[in-house]
Amino acid sequence: MQTIILDVSASKAQPLTIDAAISFEPFVAYLKKRVAEEHTVKAMVYQETLQQLLSSDVSQRDIPLTEIIRYGPLLEYIYACLSPAMRGEQDLVWGLSFPFQPITFYGTDLMYELMDSKGHDHQYEVERSPAEYHMERLRQVYVFILQRLYNFQAPVRTDLYHAGINKATGLLQYYAVHINTDFMTVTAKEPLPEIDFVQLYTSMSEGGGFEVLQQLLPLDMFRFRGFCVITVTDITAQKAVENIRQVRLSRTTLTGEKSYQQVIQSLKSLLRNSKIEFDLFPFLRVNDEPVFGFEKGGTGILFQVWGEDRLPAEEFRRQVKGFSAKPVFYFSSDIFLETRKEYAFLEHFRKLGVKSLALMPLYHVHELVGVLAVHTWGEETFGDRTLALLEPAIAALAQLLQVYIDEFNLEIEKVIKEKFTSIQPAVQWKFNEAAWQYLYQIKRNQPAVIQPILFKEVYPLYGAIDIRNSTVERNKAIIADLDGHLSLLASTLDTLRRQHEDDLLKEMIFHCLQWQQALLQQQLSPSDENELNRFLEITAVEYLQHVAGQYPQQRENIDVCIHNLSSDSNKDALEKSMRMINQTVNGYFESEKSRLQESYPCYFEKFRTDGVEYDIYIGQAIAPNRPFSHLHLKHIRLWQLSSMVAVARLTHKLLTQMPKSLYTTQLIFVHAHPIDIGFRADERKFDVEGAYNIRYQMIKKRIDKVHIRNTEERLTQPGKIALIYSDPKDLEDYLPFVRYLQESGELKKELEELELEELQGLNGLKAIRAEVVFPETINQA
Repeated sequence: MQTIILDVSASKAQPLTIDAAISFEPFVAYLKKRVAEEHTVKAMVYQETLQQLLSSDVSQRDIPLTEIIRYGPLLEYIYACLSPAMRGEQDLVWGLSFPFQPITFYGTDLMYELMDSKGHDHQYEVERSPAEYHMERLRQVYVFILQRLYNFQAPVRTDLYHAGINKATGLLQYYAVHINTDFMTVTAKEPLPEIDFVQLYTSMSEGGGFEVLQQLLPLDMFRFRGFCVITVTDITAQKAVENIRQVRLSRTTLTGEKSYQQVIQSLKSLLRNSKIEFDLFPFLRVNDEPVFGFEKGGTGILFQVWGEDRLPAEEFRRQVKGFSAKPVFYFSSDIFLETRKEYAFLEHFRKLGVKSLALMPLYHVHELVGVLAVHTWGEETFGDRTLALLEPAIAALAQLLQVYIDEFNLEIEKVIKEKFTSIQPAVQWKFNEAAWQYLYQIKRNQPAVIQPILFKEVYPLYGAIDIRNSTVERNKAIIADLDGHLSLLASTLDTLRRQHEDDLLKEMIFHCLQWQQALLQQQLSPSDENELNRFLEITAVEYLQHVAGQYPQQRENIDVCIHNLSSDSNKDALEKSMRMINQTVNGYFESEKSRLQESYPCYFEKFRTDGVEYDIYIGQAIAPNRPFSHLHLKHIRLWQLSSMVAVARLTHKLLTQMPKSLYTTQLIFVHAHPIDIGFRADERKFDVEGAYNIRYQMIKKRIDKVHIRNTEERLTQPGKIALIYSDPKDLEDYLPFVRYLQESGELKKELEELELEELQGLNGLKAIRAEVVFPETINQA
């Protein structure tokens, strides 16, 4: 123990102007209480210390700082009472200091070694400006005042930590400094002012409030007596792990040199050895296949051993898969002495100059995320006890690698969304590969080109649910609304004519009659329709508002007319009915999407028209790792037929709920031969590839309104399902399913076989057509 007056502020601290002095009186009060309460052997220690203090001449008076050295024996007794019984002096950083001043007057040898930067091998200093250092001490004083005199617990931490450089290793070390003020008293020299503690709590929570306290409670109005007990704890391990976690939380991960250095330096501080090196190697995967990373996570030795400069991609995948299947912890203090054949890979590390080596698998939520390599160069070595010091950081390192993996996956997704579109799970893997190749070229400073997304020899299925005569019905609704608006306007104008008559009114009546005549003769062109709408919405409304201003008694009648002119009841009823159908059909297909993938992955895309159209592509190219057979194709064709029956029944059931009765037609185009499809980046969708396959797309676009040959009858009819084909062989899969649905009572027994009219560039198309059995028909039977 040493009794030395030492200013540990290193001349940085601005002095606090306070009325303070060293006093044993608070400690004497504490001892009296402990002697009365303690019933163990400790009571003898407290009793002896109390007697020594009471018999001295300083138990009840202030002690000048310059005189404290004379009371070394009494300070020994205080140390005996307050220091941990199981800790030796040589291991304890402990001391006594002047009240709220950075002046230590008694402590352990280790405490003076840490605090005194002169003539020692260790140097530790708080890396703060004088203003910051002063504010920390000011915060401690006011927290103490508020707690003792106002019984208010301030929402701030008063513990400090020192960060310093170890001269021997060049590494940061951290020490937590706890200042115990239990043996301090504070008294106010004048009446205490009232304080708004709600506002103060809020201000302190946000890092402020002390400026207000300095005005309300200037420090010169208080008297401080006693001493502070300082305990310093080495928290290098905790801070090192905390620094690693900070890198993870900031999500900078391992993408910059500064982040690398922060992690590596923290690990070195944890081991207290600057000569031990580290390397982090995350396991990145695309479609569950290992791929090369882009960044080195430290010295880069794993990147060199497992990197693309040494290993072909296939060999890299094989080795990573082998390690992942059986992750093994490896350690050797000297790999040059390792002779076992299973560790032949060490030869690559030897060539790089590695001496001691540890390979540690890292897991996050029980999943292998990468490897940590701990190693030395040249003749430097370390033992297994050193590795044990890494234990607190292992979980943080694993989390760090997981964040890196997550960021890598997000980069892949970002490229997909920017260069492609929102991709379905069945074909996501193909876009993953293209995105990774694109990133790979960028990271290697190569010309970056997005590879074409192609799926060869997939089977197409096309279906369309259309709202029957939707265009005709929409035109009817528009005409009906316009006619109703003109009739209402004519009636209102006629009422106004009975009250008064002028030239403007005559002109309005004339134009209204003209438009009614045009509607009756159905002579409206699109431009005429727009002009009529302008007449009703602008010209007529402006005139009516003018009349209402001139003749207030007509206001109510005119307001009713203006309101109804803006209401398209027929069109609204039609739109509502169409929405009901589309929502029902879309909802059905959305609910079926996941079930559709159960047998075999397929690409399913819906298109919004007046109804709903869809494309489905299925084949080996969609899922290369899963065997594809004709049974998978038959399964989805049966689903296609069954779904059309289900949709027809669902939309038929809506008839009783629709404000305007609308019917749907169901169409399937049968194409039995596989085609090639490719993703069009400019259109963000798949389309057919090749001249022959374009015919398939051309047929799809022209058959929606095709007629039966030599008739005016449209092929598609409400309540029926039509299948268009070119070759009778195309129906080989479908006909058994049609018969199955007929026998099960979902389709009527009659099956029409039809020839279709020639279309532009197309001839020889045929069709079969079957009628759906609706539930009410079954009940009537």
